[in-house]
Amino acid sequence: MSDLQARLRADLLTARKARDTTATAVLRSTLAAIANAEALPVAEAALSTDGPIAGASTGVGATEAARRELTDDDVRRIITEEQAERIGAATDLEAHGADGKASELRAEAELLAAYV
Repeated sequence: MSDLQARLRADLLTARKARDTTATAVLRSTLAAIANAEALPVAEAALSTDGPIAGASTGVGATEAARRELTDDDVRRIITEEQAERIGAATDLEAHGADGKASELRAEAELLAAYV
């Protein structure tokens, strides 16, 4: 786990304890995006073609999946993408007159700016 990822997890715990719903939601979704980036595709060789369930994993440890180790730069890139996604959505919402939700998304993007 990168230092930045550890900081995000610690800040999530702090936000949860403070009952800060906005920060909690933003940090959870960002950590989920990071977890998705860590995932590796399942190897085809690990899948069974015989047995009661076709395509099921078999053997000891078959359900354990390897994870990609991300650097702080990788995590920063993901955070930047999450931030840009929120800013883009806010712009679209403003164009359609939903200024309240747009301002919430901009606040979320601002919160993520502290990690970039």
